Amino acid sequence: MTIVSIERPDLVASPHSRLTSRFAGWVGFFLAAGLTAFFASKVPVVAAGETLRWTVDWVPTLGYQLSFYVDGLSLLFALLISGIGAFIFLYTPVYLSAYRHASRLVVVLILFMISMLGLVMADDMIALFVFWELTTITSYILIGFDHDNAKARRCALQALLVTGAGGLVMLAGFVLLGSAAGTFQLSELKAQGFHLAEHAAYLPILILILIGAFTKSAQIPFHFWLPNAMAAPTPISAYLHSATMVKGGVYLMARMHPVLGGTPEWAWILTIIGAATAVVASVLALRQTDLKLALAYTTVMALGTLTMFLGAEAGVAIAAAVTFLLVHALYKCALFLVVGIIDHGTGTRDAPRLGGLARAMPITTAAAAAAALSMAGFPPFLGFIGKELKYEGALAIASEPGLAITAAVAANAMMVAVAAIVGLRPFFARPVATPKVPHEAPFRMWIGPVTLAALGLFFGLVPPLVANGLVQPAVASVLGAPQVVKLALWHGINLPLLLSVVTLLLGVLVYVRHLQIRDSLAAFEARLPTDTDRVYDLSIDALKDLAAWQTRLIQSGVLRRYLFVVFAVVVLAVGGTLLMKDGLRLPQAWPDVPLPVWGMTALVLAGAVLTVLAKSRLLAICALGSVGFGVALIFLMYGAPDVAMTQLLVEILFVIIIAIVLLRLPRFGKRTAGLGASRWQDGVLAVGTGLVTTALMLAATRGPIDREITAYFEANSATEAYGRNIVNVILVDFRALDTLGEILVVAVAAFAVVGLVKLRQRRWRAS
Repeated sequence: MTIVSIERPDLVASPHSRLTSRFAGWVGFFLAAGLTAFFASKVPVVAAGETLRWTVDWVPTLGYQLSFYVDGLSLLFALLISGIGAFIFLYTPVYLSAYRHASRLVVVLILFMISMLGLVMADDMIALFVFWELTTITSYILIGFDHDNAKARRCALQALLVTGAGGLVMLAGFVLLGSAAGTFQLSELKAQGFHLAEHAAYLPILILILIGAFTKSAQIPFHFWLPNAMAAPTPISAYLHSATMVKGGVYLMARMHPVLGGTPEWAWILTIIGAATAVVASVLALRQTDLKLALAYTTVMALGTLTMFLGAEAGVAIAAAVTFLLVHALYKCALFLVVGIIDHGTGTRDAPRLGGLARAMPITTAAAAAAALSMAGFPPFLGFIGKELKYEGALAIASEPGLAITAAVAANAMMVAVAAIVGLRPFFARPVATPKVPHEAPFRMWIGPVTLAALGLFFGLVPPLVANGLVQPAVASVLGAPQVVKLALWHGINLPLLLSVVTLLLGVLVYVRHLQIRDSLAAFEARLPTDTDRVYDLSIDALKDLAAWQTRLIQSGVLRRYLFVVFAVVVLAVGGTLLMKDGLRLPQAWPDVPLPVWGMTALVLAGAVLTVLAKSRLLAICALGSVGFGVALIFLMYGAPDVAMTQLLVEILFVIIIAIVLLRLPRFGKRTAGLGASRWQDGVLAVGTGLVTTALMLAATRGPIDREITAYFEANSATEAYGRNIVNVILVDFRALDTLGEILVVAVAAFAVVGLVKLRQRRWRAS
């Protein structure tokens, strides 16, 4: 299953494009390697309990700062993002060497890496949201990079819609949280020990933020988008699944643990959703024959496990989550890259068509076996330590330890089987003929999986190294308090060890029977009426149907109906709000209005009534012009000659231009049926609009008027803008961009009118 087809000559790389992609790959590698070295140098500092912080004023008038900080949690994520990214940048140009646009992919990968680093290091919640959505956009480009493929486009759009919508919901939670806490800085929340449990808005904030986290990290019922993201090239999938985007939701839950955790709602939601996701995903992983797709479902299983443990308060459960986060990143990236090597070297990644590759791919075989053993939890790999710690953490989950243990054992047993299917069977099973003659991958492709698998073994042999430098500071960040974490290969004969043995035995049994299990799952799936992916399609279709129905209803093409609907909505919304919120306020003493003003008011009213009743366009235009002239005279009587002059000029131009245009149209005809079809409807709506506007003005002028902006303009018009006419200064200086935009709109409209006139003249001459 190759990424590109040689039958597509437009996609085949030229020597120049290959050179460009290799150069871009080296740029990405050195950038990622440099960042890895920088973050690695901060490990001793952060392990000692210090926090690094950089701050730049972003929107100072709103109190927002573009601030970044590095503590134990963000440092662990930053090392994974940059360190694994370095291997991805080495791998990608070789894997996609035949693809003409590989250099573009590498550039987007660099942007994606920077976005992920910004997400895990952002201190301000608004900045975190910005980087969150940047990862959504860049991942959309990466997943749909083979844009000529309809499936890739569809899967990329699905990931964009699901995670993007979740991000918007999360933003609402951030706004509520920032308002409740009085700050949007995560470090300030942590330093203050702020906990939201007693706040009245706790439950809405919790639900909104968790929806964002669940969509990003593919928790049930949002799990369907992640396996579909396998439409991306294999190195992209390796990066997304091991260290970057899908771990964003896990990072958010870990970061919010000190603020939102510690409540029954937090514990039960995360435990139940996480356990269900882990078990369902591990079952679905056994159903797959595509090695890459099987690994994708194991990622969903891992994310569910992490979510389940983050629902706990016990330090050992959080330590289990952090350790498994590291374990999963190492073996998952290695196995994804191994699958890419298999696909690259054999022309397929379909499990039944693979076997006996160990002789042709000895280096890849060693990396795959080591990564698979770590995934299965065999000693002395770090995966074994992580699995025992998971069982110890599951027993410490106070909300429902039985549920956690059952889910962990079931999911881990099936992961043992999947590890054997993906990491061992293609190499050690009976040889099978493949589409291409198997061959070992180049150095830049196998160095990544070899190094990552070796790290899984090294950290398992020397667990204090990773415990003291990475796991312990991260656990302290999640809990908001210092925590001692001890990792070891041997803790004696205890319940976690017995559960590990049971897991391995069950996993071997599942592997032996996995062909029958896969067939049974396929038959069961065929009998299901639908699945979550189909529900997504039906939801999108329903949304399109709703949009089409709404368009047919509202976008009728009748201008009269548009205006009627707009003003009717204003009357009902504003008027209804004034009534429900008791906003009607009559003045205590009516002002003494001069007699001439009453006369002008009567002129305006008469013009409005005549406009509604007029049966001639010319009469309606003149009546409407008298309304504008009356308003201009009122402005003049109250000492605003410049506004009055502007109003008069506008009315004169309006009457002249509209008269010239409309008099060339036919006479008033019978109105079409529907809204605004009757003059009495227009009249009632006009009276309602006037009453609501009057009530709104009375309510606004009844209360105290905030003169802050007025005082600012009065104080700065002459000194800063060098103008004595405050209105003109506001338009020309303080609102300069707004005024420029209005001028551009008028200019564009004028060009359009000129174009239409010239077009009419050309047609007249041609006829």
